[in-house]
Amino acid sequence: MTAAPSPRAADASPPLIEVNGLVCHYPVRGGLLRRQVGAIQAVSDVSFSVRRGEALGIVGESGCGKSSLLNALLRLVPATGGSFLYEGSDVLKMNARELRRWRQDVQLVFQNPFASLDPRMTVHKIVEEPLRIAGLFPHAAERHERVLAMLEKVGLAQQHGERYPHQLSGGQRQRVGIARSLILEPKVLFLDEPVSALDVSVQAQVLNLLGELRRDLGLTFVFIGHDLSVVRYVSDRIAVMYLGRIVEMGPRDAIFSQPRHPYTMALISAIPQARARQAARQGQRITLQGDPPNPADPPSGCHFRTRCWKATDLCARVSPELTSGGDADMHFAACHHPEPAPQGVEIGLPPGRSRAAPELRERQ
Repeated sequence: MTAAPSPRAADASPPLIEVNGLVCHYPVRGGLLRRQVGAIQAVSDVSFSVRRGEALGIVGESGCGKSSLLNALLRLVPATGGSFLYEGSDVLKMNARELRRWRQDVQLVFQNPFASLDPRMTVHKIVEEPLRIAGLFPHAAERHERVLAMLEKVGLAQQHGERYPHQLSGGQRQRVGIARSLILEPKVLFLDEPVSALDVSVQAQVLNLLGELRRDLGLTFVFIGHDLSVVRYVSDRIAVMYLGRIVEMGPRDAIFSQPRHPYTMALISAIPQARARQAARQGQRITLQGDPPNPADPPSGCHFRTRCWKATDLCARVSPELTSGGDADMHFAACHHPEPAPQGVEIGLPPGRSRAAPELRERQ
């Protein structure tokens, strides 16, 4: 496994989070005895680090391994290999007592704000429950005051505490989920597409709230998402995943202004344009042909090569590693040919096919 690159700014302090060579495979069983006959390679050799107070966004299409990565880091599913260091301690090797203490520092905001809340509990009890489980603040009056203060911090009124989840809107339910995650005063929030189930106007409110909380509380974010516009708004750095691997990682503005990996170029090209004139100025849209390969049987070498217009025989033989463009460059790409995409190239052709005729669709 490759060692984690050091995509950190000029900060001499050690990273708060450091993931090295993380692997998460799900067994595929078959036959009468249900023996393992294969494995779904959800996460393959993923490495990254996050500084204290930083927000890292992880983006990719459905099935790329984003949620599996998060679940493995939080020990909701077992990791197959690698390490996850938090303040120098390997979370994947912690015992039950150490893990219980660690989970006070690291909390999760779920994707679905309705399914993640107990419908039989009031909002007050939902937010108070982590304090009970952790054994903090044994006096009920003190817990009550902390719950009310937290509800106010996330923009909910005191009377919301007596309501049940079904009596709240989607945005209010997600605010309850955020309040529950913050009641233990964690240092890190893992956010699994926290606004994807909300209306666009409500998304903006929740994203602004998260930004304020991060600034006021000094939180560190690991934000999982598939909407590039949302991830760009929230993150300082962005990691792009494809079929279980990080294919590009760097500062937010560099990823959007100078993408180096063909997959990142295609994702950015697919962002809807609000105005037709704006779309016309952007030129042509990169349209990838076909579906992502089967994660139980991924292609050799570069996983993206079967849909890449730059693919060569080298891409089929050798898996590219994350490399930067220079010694001081904090922008990494896992590509053998990380040059900008030429105009009028064919998209999605396997190695050896002709690239003469353009296959880019004009923006509508």
